[in-house]
This record gives sequence, structure tokens and C-alpha cells, in this order.
Amino acid sequence: MIHVVAVITAKPGQRAALLEAFAALRPAVLAEAGCIEYGATVDAQGVPPSKASFGPDTFVVVEKWETLAHLQAHGVAPHMAAHSAKTKELTAAKLIHVLEPV
Repeated sequence: MIHVVAVITAKPGQRAALLEAFAALRPAVLAEAGCIEYGATVDAQGVPPSKASFGPDTFVVVEKWETLAHLQAHGVAPHMAAHSAKTKELTAAKLIHVLEPV
């Protein structure tokens, strides 16, 4: 299994728009072969901010894929290219961490 933690930072004030686009994309990704989990997360409410907090412009996508090949196919899927083009002007930064269990 492959785990992905994608830290997406929106341009100031654009996180809601990015999350809306993510929600529209999510069903297509969940339908991909090998996709086990694909969901957006934000800092938990009620938890005091810390140095580890992501803040109001960032969200984290937690993904699980059956194999690296499935993840690689996801990366070149037409709906992913369309999503990237659609959200390019809203996005300030992306950090993608690809991990495997030990």
C-alpha cells in the first residue's frame, strides 16, 4: 500500500474555492482503480494553534493507494490534469509526501 499526504496551500482567502474544486474532483478519484482513500482535512477546531498547525489557507489531502503503479496512473489521469489547470491560479504551494508502511 502507498500512502500520500499532500499539503495544499491556497493563495490567501482561496482555500474555500480550492476545497470546492476538490469536492467536485473527489468522486472521479475514488472511482480510479486502486484508490482506497482520498479525502481533505483541515486543522481540527477547538485545538489551540501551534507551530504544527497548517492555518486558514492550507488543507491536507490524505490518500491511500493499493500500489505505486495506481498512484502513478492517478497522477496522469485526465481529470487530474483538468483539476490542476482549473485550480492553478488559486494555489500558492503543494507539498506531496509519498510514503509506504514499514
